[in-house]
Amino acid sequence: MMKNMLDSIQVIDFTNYLPGPYATLRLGNMGATITKIEPPNGDPALHLSTMHEGEGVIYSATNWNKQSTHLNLKDKADQDKVMKMIEQADVVIESYRPGVMEKFGLSYEQVKKVNRTIIYCSISGYGQETEHKKGLGSHDINYMAETGFLSLLTDKEGRPIHPKIQFADYIGGMYASEQILAALVNRGLTNKGCYIDLSLTDPLHAMLGAHDLIYRETKRPDGVDELNGQYVCYSIYETKDGRFMALGALEKKFWNQLCIEVDQPNWLSKGQDRHDQEGSISADVIELFKSRTFDEWCEFSLRVDCCLAPVYTTAEGIEAPLLKERGLMDRLPDHRTRVRTTPIRTLKREERFI
Repeated sequence: MMKNMLDSIQVIDFTNYLPGPYATLRLGNMGATITKIEPPNGDPALHLSTMHEGEGVIYSATNWNKQSTHLNLKDKADQDKVMKMIEQADVVIESYRPGVMEKFGLSYEQVKKVNRTIIYCSISGYGQETEHKKGLGSHDINYMAETGFLSLLTDKEGRPIHPKIQFADYIGGMYASEQILAALVNRGLTNKGCYIDLSLTDPLHAMLGAHDLIYRETKRPDGVDELNGQYVCYSIYETKDGRFMALGALEKKFWNQLCIEVDQPNWLSKGQDRHDQEGSISADVIELFKSRTFDEWCEFSLRVDCCLAPVYTTAEGIEAPLLKERGLMDRLPDHRTRVRTTPIRTLKREERFI
């Protein structure tokens, strides 16, 4: 029988909304048993946004592989029940405001008295002991704004665009699962547990390391020039029917193959032209993409090896062949789809865990 990598791991999950549940979704997809402790009225995400059969779809998408129980953590009897569960657990993860778990009698210091090898992860906006905005509420858009991340998502006039996906929450969830996995490895080597204090700003700041170094050298805030849309060989282009294609022909061989296929040999040395420079072929490339439909460019992208890809809608992305080939999509009896976080084909057959 096929086994998953975390089959023996028991996780007690005290998180709500998105970052923590996404972290434990990932651990559950790798085989961990997730016991989600929800307040008497349930995770607030149950009642948030779009609903399906009385359940918020955000909740459904991030909690489908967990065992859920409703307890009042202000009640001593329920606190004792939880502590019994923690005695046998490997991981505790929580996302209350700093200090709340201590009031419940369930802080790391209190928990490790009954389970000395526990791995305990606290997810918060700005960290457990940080003075910045201590005690204040915050959400995904706040973390993107304060780290500088949001300033990189702008329109042509340089105004920040409101993202349609929660980058800080999802990246924070991935970061939390990564930290927990590293802690599990360390425990296997040392037989010691640990405490993880995770701010949702941490991974966003970490992603901006190259941007910081580039700014210090050049005073330009937009990161890697070759990758930020300034060059004609690495940009997004509109098609004849108002759709978009993403061109990533950064290496000369890919740009050359595009030029040859569209019969533009004079462009071969012009891939590094900037859109705003004098004499650039930018207008010509824009005109080229507008001369063909989205479907025609999709066919082109499969036939010509030039790092060209269609900008799909989310609905199209879910139905794309790659998702199915990777084994990331489950079809449910009610015809909905469920997207996994771990591909079935992660390992070659002979390398999979047996």
